[in-house]
Amino acid sequence: MALRVFIDGAAGTTGLEIAERLEGRAEFDLLILDDASRKSAEARRDALHAADFAILCLHDDAAREAVELAQGSAVRIIDASTAHRVARGWTYGFPEVVGCDAVAQADRVSNPGCYSTGFIALLAPLVRAGLLPADWPYTCNAVSGFSGGGKALIERYAADPDIAWRGYALALGHKHVPEMQAQCGLALPPLFTPAVIPAHRGMVVEIPLPLMAMPGAASPAELRAALQAFYAGSPVVRVREDTPDELLLRASMGPSDRLDVFVLGNADGTQARLIAMLDNLGKGASGAAVQSLNLMSGCAQTAGLVL
Repeated sequence: MALRVFIDGAAGTTGLEIAERLEGRAEFDLLILDDASRKSAEARRDALHAADFAILCLHDDAAREAVELAQGSAVRIIDASTAHRVARGWTYGFPEVVGCDAVAQADRVSNPGCYSTGFIALLAPLVRAGLLPADWPYTCNAVSGFSGGGKALIERYAADPDIAWRGYALALGHKHVPEMQAQCGLALPPLFTPAVIPAHRGMVVEIPLPLMAMPGAASPAELRAALQAFYAGSPVVRVREDTPDELLLRASMGPSDRLDVFVLGNADGTQARLIAMLDNLGKGASGAAVQSLNLMSGCAQTAGLVL
């Protein structure tokens, strides 16, 4: 018998892509409310109580409301909002970092933020292994396609094609910082500088490392080897051995649920750049939710993913 999956917020960018990945899969029956019902608390409650799994593609307050509406049901929830990423009782939906079994057995899973996915993939294994210090003031520079900003930003870029680069979160305190700090076990919140470029999708996340000044820091070669060992069994995360002269995001990029990791160092090993490349709508959002759903439902981890 097919498992019933309710996508609450299926009209948004993330919800639409999740539905596309699940359509045609015999393991699931999708429960999607029509436009007349999708904002009705009663209709949402009924769907949540009828579903085996719910994926919340909502703003934070609406996601919290959905969890309240689900009280008393047996539904297992994946929340794609920021609302529960550092909340007690929720499992962080990054199986490569927290463990596939932890996600598979969870009833409440919080989908990682797109930028956070790149940052945590790069740093968490290295801090855990003691190859980089937990008390260093890390900096994270990142650029993303405009789809990460939702409908409003998509419409803004369509209306103003002259935008070449958009820096934001200039007052600091970006909403992804708490999960970045928590999942990497950092003593200090990272200094995060995000920006948006005129491409629909795609993301580069970078952590520059002045290794010569960092107590106990390993060499670039040791950092790469540690990440390769950590992700050796992952069908999604790939640690690249090449050291390219340039990395490109293309405006024509299609959907992808892969995450590529680079460790680039200078000749004497005193500096390094940790770089993650991913699709902000794939492994950074919809693909991550489907990966967690696969694990929670007993399906193959990569079913329905674009790799």
